[in-house]
Amino acid sequence: MRGYAFAALTTATLIAAACSSEADVVTKDSGVVPTVPQGTLADFEPSTTVHKVAVQPAGFTTAMIEVTKVDGTVCELCMWLADTSDERGRGLKGVTSLGTAEGMAFVWNEPTTSSFFMFQTVTPLSIAWFGRPVARAGGALVSTADMEPCASENSTDCQRFAADGEYVLAIEVFQGDLASIGITAGSAARLLPETESASCPPG
Repeated sequence: MRGYAFAALTTATLIAAACSSEADVVTKDSGVVPTVPQGTLADFEPSTTVHKVAVQPAGFTTAMIEVTKVDGTVCELCMWLADTSDERGRGLKGVTSLGTAEGMAFVWNEPTTSSFFMFQTVTPLSIAWFGRPVARAGGALVSTADMEPCASENSTDCQRFAADGEYVLAIEVFQGDLASIGITAGSAARLLPETESASCPPG
C-alpha cells in the first residue's frame, strides 16, 4: 500500500481525546527520555537500565487510522504504519516507546489469516484485528488478544496469536490500551487514504 500521496492532515488534532473518556486518557511519553534506534538494545552495557531508554520504531512512516466506537463516535489516530512484508515482520520488536503515535497499524491489500508472535518483542502488547472496510465505513472488529513477550531464542517456540477470522488491518498498542483509543466490542477501524507521512502531526 505504498502508493499513498502525502497529504496535509487538516483534522489531525482529533487524536486521543476524541476516542477517550477522561478516565481513559493515558499520559503519553514526555519526550525527555533519550531515544535510540530500534534494534540497538544489545549494544548497551550490562549495567544499563534498559527500560529507562525509550526505543521507538525506526524506519517506519505513519498514517491516520479512523476508529468508530460502538456508540458511533468517530475519531482519527496517528499510528506507525507497517504495510510491507518487511515492515510487518519487524513490527514492534525491541520497542519500548511509541513516541507520539498511538500504536502500530499493520495493513494488507487482501484479507489474510496470518498469525502474530512476540519474538524479540520486549513490551507486552494488545492487538485488535479488523475486517475489510465497506465503502467509507471502517471494517468490523474481528477479535482481540493480549500478547506477552517471548523470551525464547528460537522464534518457532513462541506462541502464535490468530484472529477469529479474516482481516485486513491489525492494530497493536501497549497492553491494556485498546479501550483508551476507542477499540472495544462493536467498534470498527480503517486506514484513511492519502495520510501517510514521515511522522505524526504536532499537537
